[in-house]
Formats: sequence, C-alpha cells, structure tokens
Amino acid sequence: MALSYHRADRARPTPQAPTTWDPTQRDGARMMNTALAQWRAQGPQPDLWVFAYASLVWRPEFEAAEQRLARVHGHHRCLHMWSRVNRGTPERPGLVFALVPGGSCHGLVLRVPHHQVEAVMPKLWAREMPNPVYDPKWLHCQTAQGPVQALAFTLSRRSPSYTGVLEADHYRDIFQHAVGRYGSTLDYARQTLAGLQRHGIEDPALRALLKLAD
Repeated sequence: MALSYHRADRARPTPQAPTTWDPTQRDGARMMNTALAQWRAQGPQPDLWVFAYASLVWRPEFEAAEQRLARVHGHHRCLHMWSRVNRGTPERPGLVFALVPGGSCHGLVLRVPHHQVEAVMPKLWAREMPNPVYDPKWLHCQTAQGPVQALAFTLSRRSPSYTGVLEADHYRDIFQHAVGRYGSTLDYARQTLAGLQRHGIEDPALRALLKLAD
C-alpha cells in the first residue's frame, strides 16, 4: 500500500460527552451523523482515518488506501467487553476487545479517501455499532509519517458492556466455553494476536492472557 505523507487534520474535532451509556437508549444513526459532520469539518476534502486495534487489524472489510503503524496515548486495548451474540450467548457470554481509557495502544491507522467516506462509513458503522455500545472518538495517533486524527471506537467503564476486572479462572471458563455467531472468544483473541504480530506489533498482556487457555 502507498506510504505517502498526509498532514494531520487542521482542527481536532470536539468530542461530545455521552448522555447515557445504555445502548438501548442511544441513537446509533444520530451518532454516525455526528461523526460524519465532525469529519466534514476537518477541512476541505479530508480523508478519513480509522484506528484499528483488534479485528479491524486482520479483517477490516473495507479497502484502505493506506495503512500505517500507529500509537495512541490515553487508551489501551483489553479483552473487557461482553459479547452475547458474536463471540458468546446470553447464557454463556463471551468477550471482545475494547479500547478503554488509560495507558497506550499500538495498532494501525487505515485511510479512507475522501470520495469513498460517505459509502464506507455506513458499512463501518453497521459492523462496529450494530448496537451503539462504543463511544466513537477522534484520537491523536502518532505514526512514523506524522500524526493523524483517527476515528476510534472506545468503551467507557460506565458502559454495561464493560466487564471490569476478571479473574484468571473466569477467563479460562470463557476461553473453554464461549462461542457465538462468529465463533469462539478464544479463536477471536488468537486471531487478533496473530494479526498484530503480522504487523510487528507485540502485546505481552494479550499473549500472557492466552496462556490461560493452554
């Protein structure tokens, strides 16, 4: 993929504080329209950057014109979000990754050209926000080619989907039993680790967590 240099956005979009973290009371379509309005306000014909930290790394489902290794400060990747459909069931909830406040995170930024954003955004939203659980935010991402502002799907600790701290035995049970529409939590976590490693990104915490399944 091309590695051309693009300047960081002139103005950082202003985040809006959520009024509720209950997904049943959130308007996903309005949240998408807000994100699109913030993107349009970034300047004349801006491209869209998306921060990928888990399955978007290894299964983005859209073709990026450019990808860069990136680091975000102020959020970290963790397997702390309940999944009762995709990687588990209501009876045996599984887990998916979230970007939670605190620390830092290595991942990728994916660039969508300006003329494709209006078509890509609804597909991205349908994938990441079928239930409006995440808080979409514009995060400052450091890359070797320069900083960019990227759209990221983050999770508040106030969300009912946030697991809190889980004990090792709980992870072992989930890795052994949790399976949903798209497969098991264990397979998802392993694919994420492998996808990160293919880009030279190491996640010691995830690697240590997966040892619980051995």
